[in-house]
Amino acid sequence: MPLTGRLKAALKAIRHLKSELVLCHQDGSPLTQSAIEAALRFGCKRAGLRSIGSHVLRHTFCSHLAMRGAAPKAIQELVGHSTLTMTLRYRHLAPSALCEAMDLLNLGGRWAAR
Repeated sequence: MPLTGRLKAALKAIRHLKSELVLCHQDGSPLTQSAIEAALRFGCKRAGLRSIGSHVLRHTFCSHLAMRGAAPKAIQELVGHSTLTMTLRYRHLAPSALCEAMDLLNLGGRWAAR
């Protein structure tokens, strides 16, 4: 998954990026899913937060993209959902999506009719 420029710069600043992977061993090789889950549990405990799994992070990522108006197909490709139907579960988080879709039919935009 591509990183935002801001995140990439922050990770480089703390010398975390050892490879193209964010979650990796010191040598840059990928972590296993169980190692990622263990690190997440450890980080939550250390921060005094309730323990969450990586699926919560994935859900949050999809939710924030949907709320910011990302195209469902783009979200699907970024997270690797096998079907668009799975991704469309996040559609309700973008309340402006219907208005924006109808606005496409306004020649002058939303405010032209007012």
